[in-house]
Amino acid sequence: MTKEKIIAHGKEVVRIETEAITKLSENINDDFVRAVEAIDRCKGRVVLTGMGKSGLIARKIVATMNSTGTAAIYLHPTDALHGDLGMVRVEDVVIILSKSGNTEEMLNLLPLLKRIGVLIIGMLGNKDSKIGKQSDIFLNIDVKEEACPFDLAPTASSTAMLVMGDALAVCLLQRKGFTAQDFAMLHPGGSLGKRLSLKISEIMISGDQIPIVNENASLKDSILEITSKRLGTTCVVDDNGVLLGIITDGDLRRLLEKTLEIRSYKAKDVMSKNPKVITADLLASFALQQMENHKITTLVVVDTESKPIGIIHMHDLVNIGLKQR
Repeated sequence: MTKEKIIAHGKEVVRIETEAITKLSENINDDFVRAVEAIDRCKGRVVLTGMGKSGLIARKIVATMNSTGTAAIYLHPTDALHGDLGMVRVEDVVIILSKSGNTEEMLNLLPLLKRIGVLIIGMLGNKDSKIGKQSDIFLNIDVKEEACPFDLAPTASSTAMLVMGDALAVCLLQRKGFTAQDFAMLHPGGSLGKRLSLKISEIMISGDQIPIVNENASLKDSILEITSKRLGTTCVVDDNGVLLGIITDGDLRRLLEKTLEIRSYKAKDVMSKNPKVITADLLASFALQQMENHKITTLVVVDTESKPIGIIHMHDLVNIGLKQR
């Protein structure tokens, strides 16, 4: 196969699946509304089931629902016939995924689900199928053609299932008033969870590790403080401990470019006034954003009286997994 043919076939697959998704929007109708409302009212869990490729899509929809506040589980139809049906309760909602609506394993499971009395949503490609006729709610994922050249392997149809599942999950998310904070509670690991939940108070340098000098401290003492605390900066405070400014390595370099006679200088003569500050209750991701916006590497954390209670450094944020843009 030539390079041109490979590209042409790849584009054809994308075209077919794009058209399938576009057509799917026509199926977001009253039945879709009924499905969202039924799941939202559900006192149990959403049970998704399907065979083969449909089963794989069902697992992904389960993962999406769980991560966005809708409790869901996957039920393998064969395992259900050998004991796993015990996980289904009458208060649950069952979503059956099947392109044909006549999948043998699903047909074997259907009367058992009916016996339990659960509400059944059929995410199917054929409303007139056996499963379609027995479903309480029908979600149409019919596609004109599969991307497979033989129109056999589920491609466009499985994509349509996936998108329909995403549409359900996101509508439920919005209906439940699910927030970024809720999302963070369910995603505590990785950079995403840290970005959404980690507070400055949890990672800031505090206590004796904060570099601080009085405004009347000599420049020598200020340099020693910067060097000993190894943050490349020191806070400068008045006699009441209120932040007046900061001295950075950059401030010292700029001073030395002007003069080498620095013995008479005090901290207040060299400091940068009105430094960027932040409070400990804010998210660490906000601190990172402020550093990026102002092109700085440290922020002083202050209390309600503008007294330094911590230092947060760009390297610490990056090291814990908060990535720079």
